[in-house]
Amino acid sequence: MVIQSLELANYRNYNILSVHLDESTNIFYGQNAQGKTNILESIYVGSTTKSHRTSKDKELLRFGQEEAHIKMIIKKKEVPYRIDMHLKKNRSKGIAVNGIPIRKVSEMFGIVNVIFFSPEDLNIIKSGPGERRKFIDMELCQLDKVYVHDLLNYNKVLRHRNKLLKDLYVKPELLDTLDVWDLQLAEYGYKVSKRREEFISQVNETILPIHKNLSSQREELKLVYEPCSVSSQEEFLLELKRNRERDCRLKSTSAGPHRDDVRFEIGELDVRCFGSQGQQRTCALSLKLAEIELVKKLINDTPILLLDDVLSELDSSRQNHLLNEIGNIQTLITCTGLDEFVQNRFQINKVFQVEDGRIYPRQESSNRRVHLGGYNHDIE
Repeated sequence: MVIQSLELANYRNYNILSVHLDESTNIFYGQNAQGKTNILESIYVGSTTKSHRTSKDKELLRFGQEEAHIKMIIKKKEVPYRIDMHLKKNRSKGIAVNGIPIRKVSEMFGIVNVIFFSPEDLNIIKSGPGERRKFIDMELCQLDKVYVHDLLNYNKVLRHRNKLLKDLYVKPELLDTLDVWDLQLAEYGYKVSKRREEFISQVNETILPIHKNLSSQREELKLVYEPCSVSSQEEFLLELKRNRERDCRLKSTSAGPHRDDVRFEIGELDVRCFGSQGQQRTCALSLKLAEIELVKKLINDTPILLLDDVLSELDSSRQNHLLNEIGNIQTLITCTGLDEFVQNRFQINKVFQVEDGRIYPRQESSNRRVHLGGYNHDIE
């Protein structure tokens, strides 16, 4: 799976951008605040319909504009796909795949599999449980359409139930209608938790040898899924009934997958509470490397890897472990300079300099020709 080209219009700080990508490694370098991350973000949005930085489409638009456009040409197992996405300031986004509009954003999931790795991901171990749930949800939504259906329905029912809990303050006669929402919440919530638990089990099979290698065979890492609900649909329903008085008082649902967490253990050590910063970062790197291997196995293809200035946050040993894993994967990397790649004897396939919302092709050697935006440019 590769992205062959990317076109942007009025996206973030880009007026117009058209770039053809190499099927292997693409490096975007430049000073901070020039637009490097915006390129990776646009690919993530075009693949998943969501930004990793904001939940509001209007924040993705160039200042003063009403709409933005993302167009990607994908090749997946030799089959071409064209994804067109219109982001609108005050309306829902419009999406078309191969020229055919889609009615639900969930229909996008599974067309493109991307893995995003940023410095913030190195803090996933010590961050709040919401970040770990987000990691699971974004990966499973790309891999499992049934999970997408169950998660969307769970969140929809949860919103209705929480609204009812607030309305009960002025309309206590609505209390009996909670049973309707509880039944649906238990049904979808159990399915969501069960699939998450299966996913964590799959991650564990992959992450164990990876982390042992990263820790020079000294440590064995295990992920433990911690559901806030219980082990069956019926027990979850009973839990909701037991918590009803408390939920009415707090005007919020206190049990369910929206409160689940994942614990990282090295032996008997809870890494989040007692691990060193180095152990936490190594665990986060192991998680991303396991994600790459697991996705390759489950889709029988290679995902697209987006590395957003993450190499500068890793020491040389961890850099090498990561770089060794991306040899056969299309990778887009942002960085502030090229020295780190030269020092690691990194093979550079295509290099772009990013400056103030513009991209300039570059090559390490002189008089090389680089293909960009449909034109050949002589690089001196």
